[in-house]
Amino acid sequence: MKTRLHSSIALMLCATTLFGCSAMRSDYQSPELDVPGIWPEKLELDMNVEPQNQKEAAVIQVDEWWTLFEDPQLNSLIDQVLAFNSDMAKATLTLRKARLVAGVSENNKVPNVSFSQDSSSEYDIDSDSTENSSSTSLSLSYELDLWGRVDAAADADEWTARASYEDRESTAQSLVVTTATLYWKVAYLNQMLALTEQNIIGTERVATLTKNKYDTGSATYLEVLESTQTLFTQKVQLNQLQQELSETQNAISILLNQPLQDTGVTIDQLSARPVPDVEAGIPADLLLRRPDVKASLYALKSSLASKDAIAASYMPTLTLTGSLSTSSSNLVELLQNPVAKLGSGIVLPFLEWNQMELNKSISQVDYEMAVVDYRDTIYQAFEEVANLLTTKESYRYQGNVIKEQYVNAKEIERIYASRYQNGASDMIDWINAMESRRSIESSVLVNRYNQFLTQVKLYQSLGGGDIAPKS
Repeated sequence: MKTRLHSSIALMLCATTLFGCSAMRSDYQSPELDVPGIWPEKLELDMNVEPQNQKEAAVIQVDEWWTLFEDPQLNSLIDQVLAFNSDMAKATLTLRKARLVAGVSENNKVPNVSFSQDSSSEYDIDSDSTENSSSTSLSLSYELDLWGRVDAAADADEWTARASYEDRESTAQSLVVTTATLYWKVAYLNQMLALTEQNIIGTERVATLTKNKYDTGSATYLEVLESTQTLFTQKVQLNQLQQELSETQNAISILLNQPLQDTGVTIDQLSARPVPDVEAGIPADLLLRRPDVKASLYALKSSLASKDAIAASYMPTLTLTGSLSTSSSNLVELLQNPVAKLGSGIVLPFLEWNQMELNKSISQVDYEMAVVDYRDTIYQAFEEVANLLTTKESYRYQGNVIKEQYVNAKEIERIYASRYQNGASDMIDWINAMESRRSIESSVLVNRYNQFLTQVKLYQSLGGGDIAPKS
């Protein structure tokens, strides 16, 4: 009875081995997303669309989005950074390593062939003769992937390699944003320096006028001190701006691995062109083209394949090993008595039941964590775009108000200057009006700089095609 029961179990296991190995692989299911209602209706994401199939979205979003700013010098600088930056080189090496690992795993799917040749020579003193001999051996080794373990492991490494590719693209996108940010910061600081220098010249004129009026008895010594104090403050601001400009230029040089002056790029001021806008009606599916989203998706699929590989690793393996024209003993025994061969082989891994269950549970937790990470990446993409759209509109509104405020400040300064020169008001009132106008003028420049930064971050957050140099 026990023998019959053991044979029945073995037959069932054998049938599972021969016909049910595909059941060891898990079908990938897109994680469900609960998109908060605070986002616009147009940001509903179709998770059933693969990133590589976003052709319609690709038409809407320009891949090299920085070219929309129509600045040839910026384009040239970005091209050089993508070509020579150290982080880009490291990301390329990481990708190359991941591809090599994936290649090793893929190679495990095919038979391994080994060849050896030995030769020897023996001299017989008695007969004064030499006997030569040689032998050649060619062997073939192949693991029969009954449970899909080798295939799952290879898939896991392949998805990891794809994730590394997207990580490299993410590095490239970040470098573009960093380069553009530093480029515009240099332009902004140069304009601030020019503005501060003009203010110093104006303040020196006021100080000279006040000193002359003091000499004639029409101004107090306190007014002379107040005009000089403002001059000191502006000179300190000028020095701080010069230091910040030098640090920003050095940061660009580090990105390029060469001095900025060697690039032939000169950055004097922010472009006078209108800040480009995004088209209306951009579908949320465009976010699936973001490198961080794709990398997270591929990491998720790699985790799923790794889970299958771990589960399959506890099933018996069958290696077909033999010489060139012979079958291995394992294969012969399997064909002669499959029930005994597979039945006895399957029972052995289950002796480590606790260890097997722990490892399978760990791999399941890793997969569930990858699902959470993928969802978080999608949600963060939604939040990032929504926040940047709001910020963009806010800076646009503030820019219009500040421009009107600047017009009023100039008129107020003119009136106070006239009143002071005619003795109708104190010098301090004129200085205060002058400082107010200067502050608002600086705000106009800061606002325009922020509009550039927000726009470039928005383009990045919307995703795009591959921009990294070919690896």
